[in-house]
Amino acid sequence: MRRLLYVVLGLAVAVVLWEGYKAVGNPDGTVLFGVRILPRADDLSMPHLWNVLERLGRPELTGGRPVWIVVLQACLFTLGITAAGFVIGALVGLLLAVAMERFRIVERGLLPYVILSQTVPLVALAPLVAGWGGTIMPSWATVSVIAAYLAFFPVAVGMLRGLQSPSAAGVELMRSYAAGWWRTLVKLRFPASLPYLFPALRLAGAAAVVGAVVGEISTGTRGGIGRLIIEYSREATSDPAKVYTAMLGAALLGLVVAGLVSLLELPLMRHRRHVEVVTL
Repeated sequence: MRRLLYVVLGLAVAVVLWEGYKAVGNPDGTVLFGVRILPRADDLSMPHLWNVLERLGRPELTGGRPVWIVVLQACLFTLGITAAGFVIGALVGLLLAVAMERFRIVERGLLPYVILSQTVPLVALAPLVAGWGGTIMPSWATVSVIAAYLAFFPVAVGMLRGLQSPSAAGVELMRSYAAGWWRTLVKLRFPASLPYLFPALRLAGAAAVVGAVVGEISTGTRGGIGRLIIEYSREATSDPAKVYTAMLGAALLGLVVAGLVSLLELPLMRHRRHVEVVTL
């Protein structure tokens, strides 16, 4: 209940800031030393939020379907791509974290490249992935690979930190029980890593959404919310509220993915085994 209250409060603050700036902001934006530091507050750049909501209920084209149905279908298409990329990225991240925890030489040799991989601009990587896939993969699978590319990093780093979190006394206790590496991983390291894993999974879910949207835009994949943003942006001068409907759909998609990951957290964290070692 408290979390829901925080969500509602956050939305209310965002609405007040948007409409408040629109009411007092300069229609031409605020320029300082020749650089615009605040956006334009005119109706073309910042339509009223109620105009955006009203546009959701009107037809996309004359005699066509309402915009909210088009946006919803596009979000569902992108959600499927995001789910595939999230699962692939999470599995790759988990495997990398386990390998880096097991072998110190793997961590020293691989971790810098894992971090370096996230410095590659996604808009430059997406066409390369599409070219590598060629006719082997459909366009949606290419976008899933791009989403997985962004999703694996927070899982790998967060899980590695979690697997290394048990104290030396706890590890020594498992050794005193003649527990091997695998049993120590299952009984000690993995339960201790859950508080680190789920924040990483939430970040991975958000990253997968970003990767899917950017991938759809870069590869020209039709049917998703990323392509819809591009199509609606062409009408920005004549129908600015329509552009924000697609952006609103993409934002809600990210919230849905984060919420689904949080649902996975509840049963596991509730039954998580707390490993405590008391030393005298």
